[in-house]
Amino acid sequence: MWAYDLKKPYLSWMKGRIIMTNLIWNREMECMPRRDLEALQLTRLRALVDYCDRNVEFYHKRLAAAGVTADKIKTLSDIQYIPYTTKSDLRDTYPFGMFSVPVKDIVRIHASSGTTGNPTVVGYTREDMENWSEQVARVVTAAGANDQSVVQICFGYGMFTGALGLHYGLEKIGASVVPTSSGNTEKQLKFMRDFGTDTIVATPSYCLYLAEAARELSDEFPLESYGLKLGLLGSEGCTPEMRDQIEQRWGNGFFATDNYGMSELNGPGLSGECRERNGLHINEDHFLCEVINSQTLEVLDRGETGELVVTALTKRGIPMLRYRTRDITWIDYDACKCGRTMARMHKIIGRSDDMLKIRGVNVFPSQVESALIGVTEISPHYQLVVRRQGFADTLEVRVELIDGGLLERYAELEALQKRIHDQIKSILGIEITVSLVEPKSIERFTGKAQRVVDLRGK
Repeated sequence: MWAYDLKKPYLSWMKGRIIMTNLIWNREMECMPRRDLEALQLTRLRALVDYCDRNVEFYHKRLAAAGVTADKIKTLSDIQYIPYTTKSDLRDTYPFGMFSVPVKDIVRIHASSGTTGNPTVVGYTREDMENWSEQVARVVTAAGANDQSVVQICFGYGMFTGALGLHYGLEKIGASVVPTSSGNTEKQLKFMRDFGTDTIVATPSYCLYLAEAARELSDEFPLESYGLKLGLLGSEGCTPEMRDQIEQRWGNGFFATDNYGMSELNGPGLSGECRERNGLHINEDHFLCEVINSQTLEVLDRGETGELVVTALTKRGIPMLRYRTRDITWIDYDACKCGRTMARMHKIIGRSDDMLKIRGVNVFPSQVESALIGVTEISPHYQLVVRRQGFADTLEVRVELIDGGLLERYAELEALQKRIHDQIKSILGIEITVSLVEPKSIERFTGKAQRVVDLRGK
């Protein structure tokens, strides 16, 4: 497989200036004509169905019950006859019931935390590891990383796939990787300054927190002492408003991109933004994506918004047919200005299982975030507290002030509270309560930020 030569950069206009960058890692695959790409997907789908039928007892039974064989897959639309796979299926077959090969042929095992039951366990063959690194190499190259990059990974290393997945992909393109893991903010900033880190891997909330901490040290270490230019952000949602705020806080031309994946589908590398930031390019030669109605389970037409379902076409250690991600998005199949022909998924709007239903209205945390960002008197840290009073659910939005002195200026506080309340209500269409709290009183997270506190069962 031919990969784009990193030694031959080309010129591109970005943010009103010319920069030297390499935007495409594997031009042969990422710019493949749509007809050829879909033919490849069909060939791989048929092979995958046969592989699952022969090697995974779970899928053998599921496919037999549905009357599906590889020979019956004539077109890509025939995927609709294959049953869905869910997270519960992985938990019910814990630990290795979904594996297609003996454990001796597995070179890596990852697992979820298992806080709500058995962990979901995933295994990787050597072929899986090579494919995973290839997928991540494409995503990080599209964002602007290359063999000159010094990349600090602030994800926690361990059973979580994010850190090691990006680590191997970044090494594949020749970047210098600094595996600091999560936490220890003071040391993170020291390494950024001393090592000349120009790229960061982190959750959006932790990247923002690092920017705040750097600004607090600005008298001793001005922001100009940091060479940070690129953010490879993931593991939690990031609205465009949140992204803009992160870029403004770091300054110096910092450019943040979003990438997407989950352990059941390898990890990071399923999709990622290019410099156009007009959706996340899906590695479609490895992943076949659908969008369905979460309630009826019907496949939606192209361009409609619903739950993302993914079939991992090349995953072998633990193959995955029509995995329900629970993430809400839509897919754009038009070619991108960057030259890639692979479809782009919209930023995740929310999760079907994280969606709050308040008095009959669907509420996603990202909707509240969009309303809050841009209010200059508050920080980007917030919490949604859900309670049940009588027979009705209530929503309290806890918002952190930047200036604690405002708590003593009642008229200003009341005016700010009303402004935020009206802004959120206009988006959600329901009555909510807004509480303004002291600076730094809302917990910061080095991993995924926990935005929702659901007290309805307490």
